[in-house]
Amino acid sequence: MKPKKITRRDWMIRTATGVAAGAVSMPTLLAQQTAPPGSVQQLAVPAGAQQVPGPVEPPTPQDANRDARMEWWHEAQFGMFIHWGLYSQVGRHEWAFENEAFPMTEYEPLAKTFKPRPMAARQWARVARGTGMKYMVMTTKHHEGFCNFDSKLTNYCAMQQGPGRDLVREYVDAARAEGMRVGFYYSLMDWHHPDGANCLTDPAARDRFVEYTHGLIRELMTNYGKIDVLWYDVHWPLDVDGWQSVKMNEMVFGLQPDIIVNNRNGLPGDFSTPEQTIVAATGGRAWETCMTLNDSWGYQRADDNWKSPATVIRNLITCARDGGNYLLNVGPRPDGVVPEDSVHVLEQVGQWMKRNGETVLGTDLCQPRTSNYASFTRKGNTLYMHVHFWPGDYVAISGLQVGVKSAKMHASGETVAFTQDKFRVKLTGLPEEAPDNPVTTIEIECDDVPTQDTLMVRKEKPRDGVGYSG
Repeated sequence: MKPKKITRRDWMIRTATGVAAGAVSMPTLLAQQTAPPGSVQQLAVPAGAQQVPGPVEPPTPQDANRDARMEWWHEAQFGMFIHWGLYSQVGRHEWAFENEAFPMTEYEPLAKTFKPRPMAARQWARVARGTGMKYMVMTTKHHEGFCNFDSKLTNYCAMQQGPGRDLVREYVDAARAEGMRVGFYYSLMDWHHPDGANCLTDPAARDRFVEYTHGLIRELMTNYGKIDVLWYDVHWPLDVDGWQSVKMNEMVFGLQPDIIVNNRNGLPGDFSTPEQTIVAATGGRAWETCMTLNDSWGYQRADDNWKSPATVIRNLITCARDGGNYLLNVGPRPDGVVPEDSVHVLEQVGQWMKRNGETVLGTDLCQPRTSNYASFTRKGNTLYMHVHFWPGDYVAISGLQVGVKSAKMHASGETVAFTQDKFRVKLTGLPEEAPDNPVTTIEIECDDVPTQDTLMVRKEKPRDGVGYSG
């Protein structure tokens, strides 16, 4: 049988509406199976165990071409988030301004002393490409209110302060030079603007602040050529009507008709954004998990809780398996250089991606998920078993509902022997030590789209009653 080509969006819609896959419907299989403890990284929530209902989306003019606009994004799956601003000089997390209650008189002068090295973004883009990422999203303005771009609406911007140049322009040029898609992060919340808080209760302040906000977004959508992603954040203190979010998005799409926008200006947008956790959306809705590489978004010099390369890879696999994207953050130092510890992790991920990236990027939704030591992705009828805790001379899959035609080590192409009965596939003759690092991928060719039913195994596997004396 030829592999069945089903888009990730189509599969999500089908599973959400209960279309049967073989003898058992996909939602039933997901509901029946629970992952054993330790089977996924602690931040990764199996899609069958917890899902976030997709919002009810009112019709918008962008609905008609959403699939076309998002095609590249669904294929990309892996991106780099960059948090960089005045807070990088403080080195105590990007929320230091509020969490330490910095007086404005102490924080605002950081705009003058912020003097990063020229074209620091070139390193970001090279690292992103080397890691196997396909797009980048940079903070153009974070909650602190400082604009990393050249604005005609405020002097609290990179061109008129310490940098003396447009840092967003440098980022855009660097990303495009490395073949990266370009995304802009923009925080609606603003701790610096005099109307940023009292706009909630003062109508005149609200009018001024909303006009200012729309104006900054217009500059970003006008001055840098084609922009691929607009990533809103934190719509405090106003609601959708207060921000005039419908008008905001209409302006954005009028200037950038092919752009993708997220859901953080109070409207559903094109995709959902779970943060620091992996939770698949339902109903065919696109989603992207954003996650830090340590425990901080902006540079925090004392935060050394770095994720291992294995954890990053497992998170990426989990996102890909359930149809989502993985946006992984770096927080450059004040001079713009990505910390060495970050680079070291990403270089190892990139080396693994060179050998195995095609088993993750561009993959289809994958229903099999239950293993004590492995995760799964799939393309058509090919199942990829990603073994992150190498157990030794064999591995096994419980309840695989399709026939296995062949198996091999993906990186080396070496054939793997196997046996199969109704209840398990056992892959044998494996080396005692993992042949790839930090995750070994076994490529399993099946005779149909692979699905898994471990509850069937629990119910039907023969029980001989050994030791039973009743």
